[in-house]
Amino acid sequence: MDQLLAMRAFARVVEAGSFTRAADSLDMPNATMSKLVQDLEAHLGTRLLQRTTRRVTVTPEGQDYYAKATRVLRDIEDIDTSFNVARGKPRGHLRIDVGGSTARDVLIPLLPDFLGRYPDIRIDLGVSDRAVDLIGDNVDCVIRGGPLDNSSLVARHIGDAVLITCATPAYLKQFGVPAYPDELKNGHRLVSYVSTQNGRAMPFRFLRDGERTEIKIDHRIGINESNAHTAAAMAGIGIIQTFTYAVQAALKEGTLVEILKKWRPPAYPFHVVYPQSRYVTHRLRVFIDWLVEHFPAKVRGT
Repeated sequence: MDQLLAMRAFARVVEAGSFTRAADSLDMPNATMSKLVQDLEAHLGTRLLQRTTRRVTVTPEGQDYYAKATRVLRDIEDIDTSFNVARGKPRGHLRIDVGGSTARDVLIPLLPDFLGRYPDIRIDLGVSDRAVDLIGDNVDCVIRGGPLDNSSLVARHIGDAVLITCATPAYLKQFGVPAYPDELKNGHRLVSYVSTQNGRAMPFRFLRDGERTEIKIDHRIGINESNAHTAAAMAGIGIIQTFTYAVQAALKEGTLVEILKKWRPPAYPFHVVYPQSRYVTHRLRVFIDWLVEHFPAKVRGT
């Protein structure tokens, strides 16, 4: 038995919550994953996991072994990393998840600089607006905007986006240019961004002279993906509220026009988030530090 590989396999099953997801994350057959854990249990002479057709449960002995095994695995990675640090060459595989428009308009245009600095780091970029299970999906970090509500995660602030309200010139010619937020309730067509977490439409928010206003009315169409949300406005379906970086080119070209500029919403914070339980590798650390340096100006739309 390769005990180190078996320890890694067992730890991934605990973190992923299933043999199938753990096997996928380590790129090995499900049968191999199961055999490694069985061999580890036989070697230790104790049951680490309770398996049923529907779920995997960690036994008390398994919880104790997991806590000790992950410390060993982190120490091993720390030893390997220290040699890479000494050579000044972080290397390895980074799995990053980011929302659609943030990937297209902010992160991907910046990535050539990072890849040029760190040629030995390989990146898998997951792009979607859905909520990601960092442990189960084996993701190193996610880049997300908005409030944070998971205390089991570590978050580092990497900038603030500017939210604006806009529509096409043709739409504004047909329906008029609202002078106040409340006028959106009078015959205007709103295109709402729908949260992938709870399925609810995000309200249109406004701020002026310290006074906050929220507009909650039935939308003409609701969309749960940021690039498609912007495309709906470009098609003239209605008014959207979105980030400046997502529509910067359209505003310059005049294909979209900002409205209610004096009532721009509060700044929208962005964070890079990673699990508390996961060791921060040198490659992840340099990526986070690079984000802190380069992401803020780009996410502001400047």
